[in-house]
Amino acid sequence: MQILDTWWQAVLQGFVQTDPLSFTMFPILAIITVCILLTVPRATWRYFGLYVTFVHELGHAFAALMTGRFVHGLKIGLDHSGELVSSGKPGFSAAWSGFWGYPVPALVGAMLIGSTYFGFGSAALSVGALILLVSLIFLRNWVGIMVALSSAAIAQLLVVFTPKYAIAWVVLSLGLMLLIGGVRDLFKVLGVHISRRELIASSDAYLLATRSWLPAWFWLLGFIVVVGACVVVSTMMLALMLQA
Repeated sequence: MQILDTWWQAVLQGFVQTDPLSFTMFPILAIITVCILLTVPRATWRYFGLYVTFVHELGHAFAALMTGRFVHGLKIGLDHSGELVSSGKPGFSAAWSGFWGYPVPALVGAMLIGSTYFGFGSAALSVGALILLVSLIFLRNWVGIMVALSSAAIAQLLVVFTPKYAIAWVVLSLGLMLLIGGVRDLFKVLGVHISRRELIASSDAYLLATRSWLPAWFWLLGFIVVVGACVVVSTMMLALMLQA
């Protein structure tokens, strides 16, 4: 019980506003380099990409819940594939749920970066830890369960053991990794439609096109607009946090 109380107190203590993060050029370039090394090379993406896929599928799940759909569960494969099973009225709710997959890692990344800009990095860490715990109820296969458990465990450890002065840096790093991972996934789905059409059945844009009267390029354009906006806004916030 003492362990749970320590964890809960750490979560609650995160809901405070601190001074916005500021930095010089060298540390942010170092962090961006590390984030690129984790998300771009295939060797590291093989593992970190599973977390990005997890966030992608959670985007589908929470979008489904927003429109009153019932989420039966989600699965994640070692090949970074994912599947969300939900039920509800066809039409807008199904399209809304189907859209919010590819843009979500970049969107969450931008929100985490923004939390450090506005001084809510510790709150973002606490909220993220709680969301990852709740997400465990959606998983339906062993790969997804392992990814969720490890992500949730890391989040809880970060909440409890990250020094206060380092929390903003941790949240900023997580945000950058998700942002870069989201951009990487966007290029991946664009590549499927352009040059690897044998894999097109795995594309959310293709699935949305088969379930609506709008073509796949419309949904791809939507992905590009949202992810692009996240990159632009994140870049602006990083520039504002950069000390002259």
